[in-house]
Amino acid sequence: MSVHQQATVVDGLQISNWSRPVLEELRTGGVSAVNVTCAVWENASETIRSIAQWLELANRNPDLIFLATSGADIEAAKQLNKIAVFLGFQNTSPFEDDYRYVELFHRLGVRIAQLTYNNQNLLGGGCFETEDSGLTRYGRVVVAEMNRVGMLIDLSHVGYRTSRETIEASSVPVAITHSNPLWFFDTPRNKPHDVIQPLVDRGGVIGCCLYPTVSGGEHVTIEGFSAMVARMVDQYGPSHIGLGSDCTRGWDHEFVGWLRHGRWQPTAPEQAPTWPNWPNWFTGPEDFPRLTEGLLAAGLSNDTVAAVLGGNFSRLFTDVMDNTKEGAHV
Repeated sequence: MSVHQQATVVDGLQISNWSRPVLEELRTGGVSAVNVTCAVWENASETIRSIAQWLELANRNPDLIFLATSGADIEAAKQLNKIAVFLGFQNTSPFEDDYRYVELFHRLGVRIAQLTYNNQNLLGGGCFETEDSGLTRYGRVVVAEMNRVGMLIDLSHVGYRTSRETIEASSVPVAITHSNPLWFFDTPRNKPHDVIQPLVDRGGVIGCCLYPTVSGGEHVTIEGFSAMVARMVDQYGPSHIGLGSDCTRGWDHEFVGWLRHGRWQPTAPEQAPTWPNWPNWFTGPEDFPRLTEGLLAAGLSNDTVAAVLGGNFSRLFTDVMDNTKEGAHV
C-alpha cells in the first residue's frame, strides 16, 4: 500500500459547486475529510438554506459522505471509505450582530468559521483592507464563544493584525486552512512570519494552498510547491503544516464575481472576474496522489507526508471540536 493510500487525507478547504460527481473526485483522490464552504457573504437565513441543501445532499449520498461534527469522524470516514464533510463559513456574516448565533449554527452542524473574508466586518479586518482595525470588541466575544462551543477559527482571509490578535485572544489553537507564506508568493492573502509563528507556537496548523492566485499561477511547478511545503516543515515543524486546496469545481464565472464582490460592490460586465487557470499537475482533488509523490520527492519522510496530508488537521480538529467548554458562557 502506498503512502497516499495509507494516509488520512484532509483538505483544509474547498468551495466547489457540490454534486455527486464532484464528491466522487474527492474519493478518487483518496480524501477522507474536507472543510466545505456554506457561507461567504450570506446572512443567517440564507446560510440556513445552504445547510439544508447539504443535509439533502448527504441524505441522497449516504454511501459516499456524511456530515461530520468531531475530529473522531475523520478516522471513521477513512475506515468506511467515505468522506467526512465539515460545514464551514468563509465569513462570519451568518452570525450577524448576535453572538448567540455561534451556538445556533454549531447546533446546526457548523464546525469551522473564518472570521473575515477580505473585507472589514463586525469582528475585524480583512486581508485586502488598507487599514486593519484589529479584533473588535464583538470579535473578542465571538472568539470566546467559538472556543466554548468547539468551532474552529480560520484566519485565511483575515488581516495580519486581526490574525495576530485572534491567535492571542483564543484559548485554543486556530487554523489558517488555505494560505501560503508571503515569501512564496506576494499577495495579501498569504501570511508573513509574524502571523505564522505565533499560530504554530499555540498549536495551530496552516494549510498550504494550491489556488493559483496564492500559489503563483498555472506555471507553478510541483517541485516548487513541494519545496515550499518542505521549507515550511523545516521552519515550523512537521506537526503544524497541512494542505488546503481551495478547489472551485463546477462553478461558472458568475460565481467568482460573487466571491470577489458580494453585494458590497457593483461590477461592470466588461470588468467581471474569471477563474484562474490551475497548474496541470493539480487541477482538482483527484490529483492529491500526485502531490503526495511531489512531497516525497522533496525529501519529506513518509510520516511527515502523512502528517501534512491530514494527520495535523485531524489532530487540530479533535483538539478544538472534541474538547468543548459546554456550560461556560462568555
